Amino acid sequence: EPLPRFPPPPPRHSMPITIESVQIGKVLTEGNPASRDPAEHQWTTGFYKSPVDHGVEMGCLGIDGDFVADVRHHGGPDKAVLCYAAEHYQTWNKELPDLKMGPGAFGENLTICGADEKSVCIGDQFQLGTCRIEVSQPRQPCWKIARRWGLSTLTKHVTQTGRTGWYIRVHESGQVQAGQEMSLLKRPHPGWSIAKANDVLFGKRKDQKAVSELMNMAELADAWKADLS
Repeated sequence: EPLPRFPPPPPRHSMPITIESVQIGKVLTEGNPASRDPAEHQWTTGFYKSPVDHGVEMGCLGIDGDFVADVRHHGGPDKAVLCYAAEHYQTWNKELPDLKMGPGAFGENLTICGADEKSVCIGDQFQLGTCRIEVSQPRQPCWKIARRWGLSTLTKHVTQTGRTGWYIRVHESGQVQAGQEMSLLKRPHPGWSIAKANDVLFGKRKDQKAVSELMNMAELADAWKADLS
């Protein structure tokens, strides 16, 4: 009698994926409303995030105590939580040592060890404590990165290097805290890393076959699809 066939297990990362730091922040307004200098003009932002040293509740609309200023472009179920690779900070501090960047520097909620844009795929589902999360889209860098750090070329540099970060949905809520391990549960699109999706959107010439694949991907956020169309 033949052995029953089961689907293969999802691919495993070579090293554990862990949460290095969890950040939250409030909305604030700063700058000079009379200034015409883009580096000094007044802006309202939730970009500034500070680490928390205890467990916080994470649900379908984000992490308790965290706020966004621009609800049109940030937040919501598809962009509930922003993630960023901890390893990128070593590179940023070599390239831009005067800025002294660390966890939360790019406005992320979760700074993650052991994963980056090349190893995380659209639709990946992870178990994080009692939370079940799903990768929904790459982060699309905006002008606020440059404004936060007073460096006009920074947003472009983030895009060109691919060190963008990514957003997740929260399918099952629970507490999240630094030190937790993330376990990969499901990988429906192993050929579609965050890095590859970035290449399609930001490439000089759009690959229409790749665009079509992304547009038909149920797990990819609608906002990202709109930018592709």
